[in-house]
Amino acid sequence: MIDHVSIGVRDIARSKRFYDAALAPLGYRRSRDDGAGSGYSRADAGPEMIHPRDFWIVAAAGAAPAPGFHFAFKAPDRRAVDGFYLAALGAGGSDCGAPGLRPRYHANYYGAFVADPDGHRIEAVCHTPT
Repeated sequence: MIDHVSIGVRDIARSKRFYDAALAPLGYRRSRDDGAGSGYSRADAGPEMIHPRDFWIVAAAGAAPAPGFHFAFKAPDRRAVDGFYLAALGAGGSDCGAPGLRPRYHANYYGAFVADPDGHRIEAVCHTPT
């Protein structure tokens, strides 16, 4: 349904360091830099893809997260969710919910929630059983 998402960040260099670290355990890498921002895609996305960048960060002085807005990155397994959480905290993110089951969503919903350095709420989620 959605082709890609972009968010505005105040300090592009700081955000690159954060997202490089936080998304690596999920199998994403920074695949494009241009003057205004950086795009991230699956590490296994080949050059044949016309637009392999699924997620963008763009320089936007004064950018602030929208109230209630959050987005979730798909994790291949629960270990990747754990790795995302630890990497995000180590790269300057803040805790918004440690890795664990969220049975109110469904029995196998395993997620972790953090805020990036600008306060954008992000999540990694795995929907499969252990």
